[in-house]
Amino acid sequence: MSGKPPEKKQDDKDVNEDMRDIRPSGPENMENPPKKWDEVDEESDESFPASDPPGNY
Repeated sequence: MSGKPPEKKQDDKDVNEDMRDIRPSGPENMENPPKKWDEVDEESDESFPASDPPGNY
């Protein structure tokens, strides 16, 4: 072991780069929002990309 941190691979992303791919929730932040939007849609959109179910599940 050399004691140096491993070199970053070309495909490794910086945390800030990952955050640019996540948009705020809600149809107003979508390029092509759906015509119908209800409470279930809102809760699902707010929980993405987390694997946890919405809070009122």
